[in-house]
Amino acid sequence: MIIKKHKRLKKELSLFHVFAIAAGTTLSAGFFLLPGLAAIEAGTALPLVYLIAVIPLIPAMFSIVELATAMPRAGGVYYFLDRTLGPMVGTIGGLGTWAALVLKVSFALIGMGAYITLFFQDVEIVPVAVGIALVLGVISLFGSKKSGSLQSFLVTVLLFILFIFIGGGIPKINFSMLTEIFSTEGSSLLSAAGLVYISYIGVTKIASLSEEVKNPERNLPRGIFLAIGVAVLIYFFGTLIMVGVIPLDELKGDLTPVATAGKYIFGDFGVYLFSFAALFAFISVANGGTLSASRYPLALSRDHLLPRYFLKLSKWGTPIFSILLTVGTIVAILLLLDPTGIAKLASSFQLMVFAFICLAVIIIRESKIEAYDPGFKSPFYPWMQIVGMVLPFVFIFEMGLMPLLFSLGLITAGVLWYLFYGKSRVVRTGAIYHLFERLGRLRYDGLDMELRGILKEKGLRETDPFDEIVTRSLVIDLSGKEEFDEVVKKASAWFSKLVDKSSAEIEKMFLDGTRMGATPVTHGIALPHLRLDGLQQAEMVIVRANEGVHIKFKNPLTDFEEDEQDVHAIFFLVSPQSDPTQHLRILAQIAGRVEEEGFEQEWRGASDEQELKEALIHEDRCMSITIDSKSKTAPLAGKALKEIRFPEHCLVALLRRGGETIIPKGNTVLEEGDKLTIIGEPGSMKKLKEEFGEEN
Repeated sequence: MIIKKHKRLKKELSLFHVFAIAAGTTLSAGFFLLPGLAAIEAGTALPLVYLIAVIPLIPAMFSIVELATAMPRAGGVYYFLDRTLGPMVGTIGGLGTWAALVLKVSFALIGMGAYITLFFQDVEIVPVAVGIALVLGVISLFGSKKSGSLQSFLVTVLLFILFIFIGGGIPKINFSMLTEIFSTEGSSLLSAAGLVYISYIGVTKIASLSEEVKNPERNLPRGIFLAIGVAVLIYFFGTLIMVGVIPLDELKGDLTPVATAGKYIFGDFGVYLFSFAALFAFISVANGGTLSASRYPLALSRDHLLPRYFLKLSKWGTPIFSILLTVGTIVAILLLLDPTGIAKLASSFQLMVFAFICLAVIIIRESKIEAYDPGFKSPFYPWMQIVGMVLPFVFIFEMGLMPLLFSLGLITAGVLWYLFYGKSRVVRTGAIYHLFERLGRLRYDGLDMELRGILKEKGLRETDPFDEIVTRSLVIDLSGKEEFDEVVKKASAWFSKLVDKSSAEIEKMFLDGTRMGATPVTHGIALPHLRLDGLQQAEMVIVRANEGVHIKFKNPLTDFEEDEQDVHAIFFLVSPQSDPTQHLRILAQIAGRVEEEGFEQEWRGASDEQELKEALIHEDRCMSITIDSKSKTAPLAGKALKEIRFPEHCLVALLRRGGETIIPKGNTVLEEGDKLTIIGEPGSMKKLKEEFGEEN
């Protein structure tokens, strides 16, 4: 079997999919089963317990979102721990989190039994749970979008019914039953909060699917924060209603508290309606959990910590063997074990992992890796993370000895697997070694290279002025073959006009960087780059050399041995010191563009400076139109640019007239034969093409 090393999962999950998976894996047992159990200790303070329980999740949630927007990769928590604390901790986190997720899915499927037996006392729960697990596994095989769409449907129905519950229940609250809400002892509140904490941890599981999320820097934070906000409101008002309508003695130990409250609010109809909602909730968490858990074996296999066949993708782009292992394990647990008690123990391991995740953010930030470029940064760093490292162990202590021993067992299993299987196959370390390097010890450059690769996949941010940088750049079109040193002199002379440095100083910096291996040379292009003090904005020099430029450089792919090559394109990029990650994103955008199919032909065939720049700007962000009396552009002739209403966010960047390039201004009057280069957002460019594009 031949595995494609860099084959990626399809990006199919939208913002609503993110919200639905995060919310759906949160609103299940925590709302439909646990309130009755938590009421045994918390009494009427039950709503406060759910507010307290979310507190230790907040630092972990912020930390996970930061890491997920910097490193959107399958495996989520495993990947973050592996790339920050090293492969041993990654193995522990990956295998342990996968096991905990599988147990929680099994628990959710069994949890349906309490509600099903309200109506069908003779039904065997385990066969029903196994059947649902198999159906969800089959759906997962057809792609994350299919599972995400199912999740969206389930969560939409669930939220609609829960809003009915809250809307109908609040007017029925007997406030005289809430008079002792603040009288419960602090130790009882913490103990109960430790029990219901598992209600919230599902919200972070979407991180394991981050590789499949469209625009993860935008959709992951919004989806997760929206999901946790909705969950907190539902838990607080939902439990307030339960305490306010159900006598406390009846609520304590009730395994179907939502159905019981529904009977007090709507009569028998409420029992049926909210039991139906409970089934949707349990199926939702099982679906979301199965989808998330199945990405962990894939991620571990990518890193040689599990056999390579877990990399195999189906024709639908899903990790087939990873899904089969996950679903098969769930079925085995349902048939052979009692997942209820074990799943509760697994929550303590999750708490421990969340403490490590907070540590991971501190490690990777302090490592000062420039390619670490999260779209969201956790507030109140590092105090948020320090609190997040301490609080989980407070809750674990309150949960007792058995959960702690269970967590230690999972850690031991992860260590043994790494020592006897993974260690000999892995030549990678984490960001912690970059921190050590700052202290004079050790580092692993592969992590920096990997993060730069992720930058290329993530692409530009909306605020990155890449198109503007390209359109105002200097173009040097060489007619014959030259040496790299001579080309550097020409580029440096132009850059010296923009910054308080001499041409010779800039030239030396470019050449020193190339000799040390800092200049990427690949696919027949070179990317010399610098960051300079005093520069106000990024600038570029574009060089085309159809006859080639001979360059000598240190090649990082051969342990920085000296190499030489003829390149046909050179992109000199100089940026301010103030924004190193934007500098890297622009470099990544250039590298990604030149690797696209058809670029070389377009580049070599460009007839002038304008077409060279257009070749570098992606076609969905750039369009050329020529003023022609026989086309849709005819009405533009004779008009000044400021009089023309182009779609919003469009900018006329270049104007070519009579073989010369003109920098367009508002009072520039367009003439027959003018060629305009217009840049803008993809949506705006689509409207522009509809208005002025060539007719079929």
